[in-house]
Amino acid sequence: MLDLSKIAQQMQGISHHLAKEAEAAKVRIAIATQLLNQAHLQQSHLVEQLQTNNLGFAAAVPIEPLDTRVNINPAPAAHTVIATDGSQINPSHHEIAYCYLLNIGRVVLHYGQSRFPLLDSQPEVIYRPEDLYASRQWGIRTEEWMGHRRTVSEAVVLAELGVEVSGRRGKKSRQLSLLQRLAVPTLAMTDGSLIYWFLDQLPAPARDQILDPILAAWEQLRDAQVPMVGYLSASRSSEALNFLRLQSCPHDQPDCQKHCEGQTDGAPCQVFSPLRDVTLWATLLEPGQRGPLFKSSADILQLYGDHHQIYFCHVHVGAEIARVEFPEWVVTDKKLFDAALSLTLTQVQKGFGYPVTLAEAHNQAVVRGGDRSRFFALLEQQMIRAGLQNVGTSYKEARKRGSIA
Repeated sequence: MLDLSKIAQQMQGISHHLAKEAEAAKVRIAIATQLLNQAHLQQSHLVEQLQTNNLGFAAAVPIEPLDTRVNINPAPAAHTVIATDGSQINPSHHEIAYCYLLNIGRVVLHYGQSRFPLLDSQPEVIYRPEDLYASRQWGIRTEEWMGHRRTVSEAVVLAELGVEVSGRRGKKSRQLSLLQRLAVPTLAMTDGSLIYWFLDQLPAPARDQILDPILAAWEQLRDAQVPMVGYLSASRSSEALNFLRLQSCPHDQPDCQKHCEGQTDGAPCQVFSPLRDVTLWATLLEPGQRGPLFKSSADILQLYGDHHQIYFCHVHVGAEIARVEFPEWVVTDKKLFDAALSLTLTQVQKGFGYPVTLAEAHNQAVVRGGDRSRFFALLEQQMIRAGLQNVGTSYKEARKRGSIA
């Protein structure tokens, strides 16, 4: 039980601390804004430095002028948005059986078309030893591997929805789909980044089992001409701001390994830490505007292939600054890019601050306490029917579910 009286004693100084942080943030924003204006004047030179010098940090490459401000057009009345999100029941040795469940929420919302929406979930129970313990050959815990597999399932199911909505199945349906797509734009949304940073830590064979099916799913969306975005709310990234560190570098040629070996946040070029991208762009964008397009320089993207490099921009959605990510094949097609932005902004407006499709996908996916209990009750029934005896949770788990207080 949480003792609020003890917590209150520890929170007495928090208002003073937050006031000091707010003043410090204003100073950091002023420094970053000045560097942004300076960098804009020699942007091509800084981009060349970024691409030819050895840097010890990841800095995004601006694809458009740094002073770019674009008003996003509203979405047409008729459009379709699809999304997936995942949840799970974690494996536990204290339950009646060591297994886990992935639950992928599926949402398809049609606007202005008099068509029924799709709101459901697609569960998968994993119980075979070859699935439960396969990751241990690489030193990866089952619980961690389960999260990676959920990421794959979200991408695969999203692609299946995109193909189904676009009608790209069979010659006759493809002809009908072409007319539909010309009139009704479709957007595929996913919650979070399209840059899977965790892959850097995985051995190559394990990484291939995760990344290959994801890229195959993206290729399906590309063939179906359904643009995809990754929506990041309250992003903590400073990848765009890191480009400004080239401007603040005191050396003629930035070489982190040569001049600042072993230094990260304490390097002389880091004059606005811990400022985040969204904090700066909140002072520069008006509601309904996007900033310049950046290309991510994350190392893991070298494995993504030519068509799936990740680009991003910051969008003032009204309630906050969102980071919106796109694969390269979306960015290079102006029609798909404009449609992705307009439908994303409209989704946020319809969801009163957060894309309604992503919120509904989460609601469909989430596994609540009652769902967990019913899942294990159903599993217990099946085990008893199969003739198994002594079916039940461990004494520890049973005792934790009750209390003498």
